Amino acid sequence: MAIRQVLRMGHPTLLEVAQPITEFNTAALDGLIEDMFDTMADYGGVGLAAPQIGEGLRIVIFGFEASERYPDAEPVPTTVLINPEIEFLGDEMQAGWEGCLSVPGMRGLVPRYQRIRYRGFDQAGHAIDRTVQDFHARVVQHEVDHLDGILYPQRIEDMREFGFIEELGLREGLNPP
Repeated sequence: MAIRQVLRMGHPTLLEVAQPITEFNTAALDGLIEDMFDTMADYGGVGLAAPQIGEGLRIVIFGFEASERYPDAEPVPTTVLINPEIEFLGDEMQAGWEGCLSVPGMRGLVPRYQRIRYRGFDQAGHAIDRTVQDFHARVVQHEVDHLDGILYPQRIEDMREFGFIEELGLREGLNPP
């Protein structure tokens, strides 16, 4: 349908808590999700939250077979996740380099739970319940943070591990060269 502009860090919409979806299988919801996928593909992302395109709704999309931005990451199934809930499974966390379409050209070392269970609904209102780990878990946590008005720099523990990709000596992916 349409490629939307991705809001950048500093825009007030990115700091708001998104509202739950109450109606599924609507033309408006289907159109928004199609716009989200078109936008994510155009920007080369692996995930996108509705607030990133100015829609304060609890919808995230993610997934890829292979990613230029994250070439070492394992594939993640293409998913529409509405009204998500996350349960952290265990205390084990792992620091990893993250980027964001709303924070272009930058990366930060962010600790995330290594294993999670997430639940929610697809756009038809069917329940989703998955237990995942590693990069898949990182992507879900990152995208769901957007629904609560949190951007990944707020999760960085040591701001010396945050900066422009080139200045940090990182390639476009998650790990140092």
